Parts: sequence; C-alpha cells; structure tokens
Amino acid sequence: MLMGFLIGLLMLAGFIIGGGNLYVVLLFFLLALLINLATYWYSDSLILKMYRARVLREDENPSLQNMVTKLSMQAGIPKPKVAIIPSDAPNAFATGRSPSSSSIAVTNGARALLSEDELEGVLAHEISHIKNRDTLIMVLAAAIAGAIGYMAFAARWSLFMGGNRRNDGGGAIIGLILLAILIPLAALIIRLAISRGREYMADQGGASYSGKPGSLASALQKIEGYVKKRPVKGGNPATSHLFIVNPFRGDSITSIFSTHPPTGERIKRLREMEQTRSVGKLY
Repeated sequence: MLMGFLIGLLMLAGFIIGGGNLYVVLLFFLLALLINLATYWYSDSLILKMYRARVLREDENPSLQNMVTKLSMQAGIPKPKVAIIPSDAPNAFATGRSPSSSSIAVTNGARALLSEDELEGVLAHEISHIKNRDTLIMVLAAAIAGAIGYMAFAARWSLFMGGNRRNDGGGAIIGLILLAILIPLAALIIRLAISRGREYMADQGGASYSGKPGSLASALQKIEGYVKKRPVKGGNPATSHLFIVNPFRGDSITSIFSTHPPTGERIKRLREMEQTRSVGKLY
C-alpha cells in the first residue's frame, strides 16, 4: 500500500512538472533508477568498506559461523558471509543484492555486550532481512523517492527563475510549490514508513527463526541503552536504516522521520510473542 502511495506521488509530480507529459515522468524515473541500481549493485562492498568490516574466513570464529549457519537453514536461505566491524558500539546489519549474495556484519561491541542467546536473536533479525529481500524493497522505494526528489529540484529551480506566472497564472505556481516542498516531504515520510514496517517484520521473522523473541528483545534494550548514552559519531547517517538500531540518534528523533520504529514498541511486541509461546507450551 505504501509503495502504491509512492507511485501515486510520482505520477502527481510528473503531471505537475510535465503538464501531463508522461515522457517527463519516465525520464526522471529512469535517471533515479539507474543511480539507485548502481548503488544497489555495489552497496554490499561499499558499506562493508565504509565501516572497515572484515569478512571472516569460514574457519574463523566457529561459534559465530555455526550460529549463522543454523539460522540460515531455519530461514531456508544460503549462508551469508560473516563480517566483524571494529567498533565498540553494539550493533549489526545485513547487506547484499540477494540471499545468495549477502553478508551479515556484527560489531565487536555486540559480541562483547550481548549474551549468546541475545547475539543469536540479533543475527536472526538480520537473516530475516535477507530472507525478505528488504534491501531490494528499500532500493525500489529509494528509486521512486529519488525521482520525486529530482523533480522537486527542477521545481525549485523553476520557482527561482520565476516559474510560468505569465502563461499559466497562479495555478502553476501553486503546483510548483507543492512539488518543490510538500510532495517530496510526503515521499520521504512514506519511504521511512516502509523502512519501519520492514523492521517490525524482521523482528517477527528473527524471533521465529531463533525461537527466542525474549532474547532479541533483551538485545534491543541493551543496544538502545548504549546508543542513547553514546551515539556513533563517525559513519554515514544515510546508512542508519541498515542497522538493527539506529546508531546515530536512537529514539530521540521524531518517530515520523525515523528509519526505525520506537525500540520500546519493538520490545513490547517481542515480549508479547514470548508470552504467547510460553502459554502455548502449557497446552
């Protein structure tokens, strides 16, 4: 439904800037799609290099490798590569073009702070992202939002140059203002809403694969507590959606503009799952 809203905004933006000319919509969409596809194709290696992650050999860290192998089998996907990020901040992310070409990166901080069950819950969450092809979904959303962004830039430039007031009257100016400000803002909000929805799904899937929703909830609580006290200063905030918890701002940002749902709500849902599973074992 949210993707449908994004496509609708794209069509509206194309109607405004092109006066109903579909070729204008196609031009901007193809440009955004090419840029985002190039980013998507090389994103796994670029992100790993950005955070100085080292991909482990198959014979390195057998306990971590075995954990990922077991969870991958539960999810029915090929085993992702495992990488270690040299950071004391506890966190993790998944990246890759597809389940057959994916990696899971875990920080040294996560390995030190989390118990074995909690770490397994975090890895299961990332396995769920890979299983659900969330990287592909977010690239599609970014491509559409990117096309709208290019149109908004053209609209702002047109307003700066005086617009079409003489020929089209005030209606054209109102349309350009909508395109320059309100439509890209709505596209951003929808794109972030998609990201938050995928996090909920990854929590649910990860809890299912590991069978330990309480451990994932506990891990989220520990990571969120660390982030609130010591948010990450380096790195690129544009990559915040990749991490299991936003390492740059935690829950302090207004939820509507956040890449992640409130951690407290995620924990609440996982605790409810844990309670349901416990009750089910009694019967």
